[in-house]
Amino acid sequence: MIARLLAFLVVLWALGFALFALTLPRPADDRPTDAIVVLTGGAGRLDRGLDLLARHRAQRLFVSGTDRTVRKSELALRTHRPAALFDCCVDLGQESVDTRSNAIETTRWLRAHHYATVRLITTDWHMPRAHADLARELGRDPVVIIPDAVRSHPSLLTLFTEYHKYVLRRIAAPFGY
Repeated sequence: MIARLLAFLVVLWALGFALFALTLPRPADDRPTDAIVVLTGGAGRLDRGLDLLARHRAQRLFVSGTDRTVRKSELALRTHRPAALFDCCVDLGQESVDTRSNAIETTRWLRAHHYATVRLITTDWHMPRAHADLARELGRDPVVIIPDAVRSHPSLLTLFTEYHKYVLRRIAAPFGY
């Protein structure tokens, strides 16, 4: 009986991993939202957000998880964007250190600005966990989250690690962890 249960759990895990790896989120369409949130840490994320902001697809952009030493002027130079775009419409979040604290930091920012729609930009393999954490943190707030995944070519190890983080987060979250 125990062997069957363990075999069932292994098959369930394997199917879950396959589903996770084969159904990575895709980029969203360019429909307008009130705000854009970019989670730092992956190639193409900030560029995607800035492109949408420059095309007036949102009022403001929030970059969650920036280092405390980063300044808007430096980002403007590094991304080859006008400093005026950063001055008027970009906020830097410098309190978060991981996906869970990104969700906390982002929720505070969204509530402070009273936004009803937000485009969440992160890498495709990171989106399931980031989206789940943000939705959980927002709770009953009437904010519509549009997942906008930046495509990548993750290694098997990256997918394996992220799948386990996602599963553990889904198990731990209801217990307040």
